[in-house]
Amino acid sequence: MKIALSMDDLYVLESLKVLEADLNVTFDESGIPLRITKSNDQETTIRYENSQGYIEYGETYHIFRAVGLFVQHLNEKKPHFVLKESPLFDTIGPMFDLSRNVVMRIDEFKRMLRKLALMGFNSAMLYMEDTFEIKAYPYFGYLRGRYTEQELKELDDYANQFGIELIPCIQTLAHLDEFLKWEEAAYLKDTRGVLLTDKDTTYDFLEKLITAATKPFRSQRVHIGMDEAEDLGRGHYLNQHGYVSRLEIMTKHLDKVTAITEALDLDVMMWSDMFIKLASESGDNQYDVSLEISEDFKENIPEGVDLVYWDYYHVEKDHYKALIQKHKQLGKTPVVAGGIWMWNTFATKYDFSLKASEALLNASKEEGVKEVFVTLWGDDGFENNFYSAMLGLQLFAEHHYNAVVDQEDWYKRTEFCTGIAAEKYLLLQELDLVPGVEKGGVDQTNPSKFLLWQDVLLGVFDKQLEGLDLSGHYKQLEEKIKNYRSPVETLDFIWDVPEKVCAVLARKALLGVRLKKAYDEKDVVELERIANLDIPELMEKVKILKASHKKQWYTLNKPFGWEVMDIRYGGVLARLETANERVNDYLSGTLPLIDELEQERLPFNAHIEEQTGIGWSTYYYRMASPNVFFHVLQIY
Repeated sequence: MKIALSMDDLYVLESLKVLEADLNVTFDESGIPLRITKSNDQETTIRYENSQGYIEYGETYHIFRAVGLFVQHLNEKKPHFVLKESPLFDTIGPMFDLSRNVVMRIDEFKRMLRKLALMGFNSAMLYMEDTFEIKAYPYFGYLRGRYTEQELKELDDYANQFGIELIPCIQTLAHLDEFLKWEEAAYLKDTRGVLLTDKDTTYDFLEKLITAATKPFRSQRVHIGMDEAEDLGRGHYLNQHGYVSRLEIMTKHLDKVTAITEALDLDVMMWSDMFIKLASESGDNQYDVSLEISEDFKENIPEGVDLVYWDYYHVEKDHYKALIQKHKQLGKTPVVAGGIWMWNTFATKYDFSLKASEALLNASKEEGVKEVFVTLWGDDGFENNFYSAMLGLQLFAEHHYNAVVDQEDWYKRTEFCTGIAAEKYLLLQELDLVPGVEKGGVDQTNPSKFLLWQDVLLGVFDKQLEGLDLSGHYKQLEEKIKNYRSPVETLDFIWDVPEKVCAVLARKALLGVRLKKAYDEKDVVELERIANLDIPELMEKVKILKASHKKQWYTLNKPFGWEVMDIRYGGVLARLETANERVNDYLSGTLPLIDELEQERLPFNAHIEEQTGIGWSTYYYRMASPNVFFHVLQIY
């Protein structure tokens, strides 16, 4: 399709040309005329009549979504149409976790920004704990794929042409484990991941950190983190100062940090959970709807700091409304951050994420929230990838422009903006929606991860898998994904890993259960089959999965962090090799018994029979073994 663009803003005209491939159009004078003009309000109008197109827009970022809608409706062969929409929030965008091993390549980040422009976002947050450079601190982000100042500036320039504001999201109190682990940083440490407050060297460090994090960006906004500092003041600080309440330490620290941001003329956001916890009687209840906030407590929060209420654990709109109202009691309407659950799993948990997001977004509208973000965390190494969350991102975008989101329109927009049908994205959730998981359940469960990484000889999850047809589920899902795939889709490659995961889990999910049963029953024929047919075949499938995952990683991300996945896959293969040896030694009589299989199997998760899932673990090392991987003192 050819379109002849006409508009006064030549800079935006050039930006639109950057999107030609994403729109699947050519901007050429011989094409369909499309006149773009600025309106006097926030409403965008898109018209097509008499073979000519017209767009009136409010803000620059509206243009790119509007042109996409224009092309989308032309593709639907409509002879004429009129579309009108107005934004319902002031700011909306995703937050990319760039601190859990995945650091997106610059070229891939640019492709993502083009998709965000078509969807209609006007911001994006870069969550960087230590993945940016501070030249005075060479160990900050050392060997972690950190972005250089020039790389961040390049991203900011690229986003700016689409009217997208990039906002650095950093940490100025906790979640700094990966920097504080270095001996060179020991003098800055209170506990394992928390900075030592009330010390001049800490604030010298933070001044350089905040300056380095914000300098590459046009935005004057910065998110300073400060969430989940549970052990604040309980390490070296306690030794030096004695007991001081966390609230007192935190408010004093925040005052010093905001003195730095004020000197740099920055507008500050921070996560709200620590303040909400500290306002509760126990000091530990995160986002308790029964919490009563006193007038005295409000004085602990500086006037110029915006609190960010993050929550993606509930599907009830009233829950979110109640917590937004609690935040309002602290002085102002909060910024709200939801999430698409793509962390701690190979799946993207659309079954829960979409319900939680719908409730959160509707509550935000009703409570007059003006700023909304959607978090894309990557906890515990980040086996997943950002593109798998695009259906969820599109939902947030549609809520920005619609009081009520029509599912058909949302699905169509997703396919237009990403090139992938919504139904294909929804296949990803089935990696965790296995037999034994109740439909509509709300308990966390991540079998796609723990079934892959758990050891077949130890079987730490096996007790709760008995009687479930997991092999049949993954075999069918593997075929379903294969049938949905299309090599002409530019993002099709991200379905290769889920397909290969299914191929592995169809063979591995119940292998430990089968092995234990055959051993207990002294079924020599089954033991021989497992050791000499099933395990070798499974090892080949694991190698194929590893190769696919590595190709995807190196396509999307910097290489740093992949070594963690190499080690995990290597561990699976090594333990399968050992299992093969142990069983064959037993069968030959060399080994009188297999100690690992003599052990009674117990549930990994307490009260699993009362849960709607089949188990959950946050950490790989707990899935792989109940034994000690490493020893870290919790405080120091």
